[in-house]
Amino acid sequence: MAKRLFVGGLPYTATDAELSQFFAEIGEVASATVITDRYSGQGKGFGFVEYKNDADADKAIKELSGKDFGGRKIIVNEARPREERSSAGYDRGGGGQRQSRRW
Repeated sequence: MAKRLFVGGLPYTATDAELSQFFAEIGEVASATVITDRYSGQGKGFGFVEYKNDADADKAIKELSGKDFGGRKIIVNEARPREERSSAGYDRGGGGQRQSRRW
């Protein structure tokens, strides 16, 4: 399985194609995704890159972290696995008893 990299510090105008092209200098990129706001479509300043080869991913972490991308210094780390979310989406804690007001 290919290594997935987290890329932080991206400019908000970055595109998937620009991210892929930047990381292709190291090796063959399997996918590159800039995370965007679902309402405005503007980038959130981070994304993910996946290489076909783990050695290229390790090389990218070493060589591209701290480099300039669109006027900003980026951070490149190995991505952590996604955490599972509850299926209901309603469990946000709390749940204390409500007290009535006395006038």
